[in-house]
Amino acid sequence: MKFINAGKFYKASVIVCGGDITGKMIVPLISMPDGGYEAEFLGRKETVRGDDVAQLEKNISQSGYYPFKTTNEGFSELRADPAKLDKLFSELMVERVRSWVKYADAKLKDSSVKCFFNAGNDDRLEIDEVLQESKYMVWPEGKNEDVDGKHEMISTGYTNMTPWNCPRDVPEEELAKRIEEMTSKVSDMKNCIFNFHCPPIDSTIDTAPKLDENLRPVVSGGGEIMMAAVGSTAVRSAIEKYQPLLGLHGHMHESKGSSKIGRTLCLNPGSEYSEGVLRGALVTIEDDKVKTFQFTSG
Repeated sequence: MKFINAGKFYKASVIVCGGDITGKMIVPLISMPDGGYEAEFLGRKETVRGDDVAQLEKNISQSGYYPFKTTNEGFSELRADPAKLDKLFSELMVERVRSWVKYADAKLKDSSVKCFFNAGNDDRLEIDEVLQESKYMVWPEGKNEDVDGKHEMISTGYTNMTPWNCPRDVPEEELAKRIEEMTSKVSDMKNCIFNFHCPPIDSTIDTAPKLDENLRPVVSGGGEIMMAAVGSTAVRSAIEKYQPLLGLHGHMHESKGSSKIGRTLCLNPGSEYSEGVLRGALVTIEDDKVKTFQFTSG
């Protein structure tokens, strides 16, 4: 995992993953009589044999999807039974996250890097228990965590409602309540980090394509996709009220950037996980101050 190795690579003492870590779909590899497999991946049909099978599985995994070997009959059964398909999806997701936890624990065991690893609104609740199995990664959801002896951090992967009704989408009122429960535990707000998956609304780091009633992007008369601010009012209200040192956000993958709300610097590094690219932000903080920040990609 690039994220786990990022601490050593960038000489960072703390690394924070803010969520949306799981894949979006299963890619079936249908077995053929000659021992090969057929699959449809990234809009094209693939026929592979021998060592190429493992390479295709690797390519699918690196794109954030789940390869699954099956037969024509097995594939037909899954398509005809949505509950069975959904169960398989969760099983593959949990299996992948458990492999990450195992990898992370092996890498972090003898490391001084402190790792916080949270889920996002896209991630199913089943993975929370798996993340908490880690001996060396901290699952920070809903907690106030000590970052480095000087800075506190509160975290949530829950967001305001989206058109897709993701597992951690909640009404703004509920999100506000979750945030208030966490802020009540903060002792030094001026040195606090808000690790909130959803960015504040109208912050320039919360823009996404505007959708019509059929969830299709709205296109202007000039042929450009129209964008809209879709961040959270609850997150913005909390930042305006408490003025923490730093806001770490994600959620809108196309909204890489920074924004200031009062004294609070809010960052969204964006995402290209489906292309196998890890985007991040390298931040240097001191007492009461963000000294520097730099977006990273690799």
